Amino acid sequence: MKKMIFLVGLNLLWLSCQQSPSENNTDAQLIQKAQKIHLKTTTLDTHDDINVKNFTDSINYSQDTDTQVNLPKMESGALDVAWFIVYTGQGDLNEEGYKKAADNAQAKFDAIHRLVKEYAPNKIGLATSSKDVDSLNRLGKKVAMIGVENAYPLGEDLNEVKRYFDQGARYMSLAHNGHNQFSDSNTGEFDNTAKHNGISELGKKVIDSMNYYGIMVDISHPSKEAIRQTIARSKAPIIASHSGARALSDHPRNLDDEQLQWVKESGGVVQAVALANFVNKEKHTQYRAAIKTLEDPSDESALAQIKKAHPPVNVSDFVDHIDYIKNKIGIDHVGISSDFDGGGGIEGWEDASKTFNVTLEMVKRGYTEEEIAKIWSGNLLRVLDETSEVAKELQKGD
Repeated sequence: MKKMIFLVGLNLLWLSCQQSPSENNTDAQLIQKAQKIHLKTTTLDTHDDINVKNFTDSINYSQDTDTQVNLPKMESGALDVAWFIVYTGQGDLNEEGYKKAADNAQAKFDAIHRLVKEYAPNKIGLATSSKDVDSLNRLGKKVAMIGVENAYPLGEDLNEVKRYFDQGARYMSLAHNGHNQFSDSNTGEFDNTAKHNGISELGKKVIDSMNYYGIMVDISHPSKEAIRQTIARSKAPIIASHSGARALSDHPRNLDDEQLQWVKESGGVVQAVALANFVNKEKHTQYRAAIKTLEDPSDESALAQIKKAHPPVNVSDFVDHIDYIKNKIGIDHVGISSDFDGGGGIEGWEDASKTFNVTLEMVKRGYTEEEIAKIWSGNLLRVLDETSEVAKELQKGD
């Protein structure tokens, strides 16, 4: 039942291919093959931002809200697992700033728990392990998981790490856009600044605590030196929850070849991100500049001409990053994220309802069913399991 809506949509797409001659017969065969793989695979997106305004009695994700991710869109695109993000922007490094940030983070934790406990308990459940994911899938439910973007709300209280773990957090980044009490940010590259020349002593303790409880360490936003020091410090594999290959799009949020190798050596995974500027900065810049020349944004004919002359970043460009990372560090170290409702979305994967197009593009490129399963969820869940095992070993020493 959970993928019935997806099947209806795919059947319509398949029929449209049948209406054309021979070359579309090949397209139809690819679609059928990709459909079978997509239905069998646990599809997992590691980064979906949320707004607490969409988690109320009257407006919530059980409805087709004006968001890129919600339950109807997940059902339509057969997206099984969404990591909902407890994000906090960087603020002042003082008690007042920490308190404001903590309140923001708690509101998002509470919102996610309301979704799975009150608004749609029969449709989605909270998972904190790969076993939970499997169990919820067997029940025909969608899966919510929780990641924390920016450890800033912890303040200077390491006890908060356990409290976040107890509320379901299973990955956390030390920093976001701006240096904080734990780590330097990638944004220091823009103004050539650093606060700690990597991570602080408190940051090291937070990593230790995350290892101890079983929270994956996310390196998507810290500076390069902070990433190096984080990987050296962590006893568990690390993840980049939403980053691309810098060789393909030169942005500080992406990882260069050296950083990719560090991730591989840690046993971790890079979750390639479908945010246009990170996928292909040059192409995206040209497209946005062309769009600004439109006198009437509703003029579909003029828009079509612009897209023909300056194509927007699309699913093919995105899968280029998967190809690149796979070729550089191996099939076991690459995954998928969208950054939906936080700036993500590209032509062909505009929202969760279009998730199948990513699988289709991988099938077109010759990826096997086993490889696609690893990329969509297997690699990330392996790292989660290994992080949990590290935690168990560390706790044995108590």
